[in-house]
Amino acid sequence: MARRVQRALHPVNARLDDHLPTDHKLGQVYRVGAGLTGVLLVVFGVLGLVNRIGFFDTGGDTVLALNTNGALSVLSICIGGLLIAGMVVGGTFASTLNIVLGVLFIASGFVNLALLDTGLNFLAFKIQNVLFSFVVGVMLMWFGMYGRVGSALPHDNPYWRARHPEQAAREDRARLAQGRLARPDTV
Repeated sequence: MARRVQRALHPVNARLDDHLPTDHKLGQVYRVGAGLTGVLLVVFGVLGLVNRIGFFDTGGDTVLALNTNGALSVLSICIGGLLIAGMVVGGTFASTLNIVLGVLFIASGFVNLALLDTGLNFLAFKIQNVLFSFVVGVMLMWFGMYGRVGSALPHDNPYWRARHPEQAAREDRARLAQGRLARPDTV
């Protein structure tokens, strides 16, 4: 009975925070995604602060064709710094960070879409900011999920192997047996 409960709670033998080998090529994708997005957000935030826009000003000041104020600039710098830290750490941490922040960017887009033209729009969002939030969210999620989820992951992928340990073990045994048949032992 305990096994059935465990299987119901964890239907797959892998979690999103399973660790990659340190030298796995997928780690580079996660790092690049986090780094590029982080640098973009830091540049946007710094340019917003350099223009000395009021902290909660909703007057329509723009930076890089996006509406901004001091609060949005500081928030952009903080999130960009977090993404750059994820790039430095790399691996599964960067992937998970990309996924989580991607979801948060998409949620922020919906929330700020609802707040447009209201007194609660303290980040001075306009429709272009909402679209930017959606695009960055999808981009971060794509970078984070690349090689981790999908129906056609290759069998040498560490995430596929973690989700299918029995089949991976059978394939390893078959590969080992085939290697022995290819070069018979000489005694």
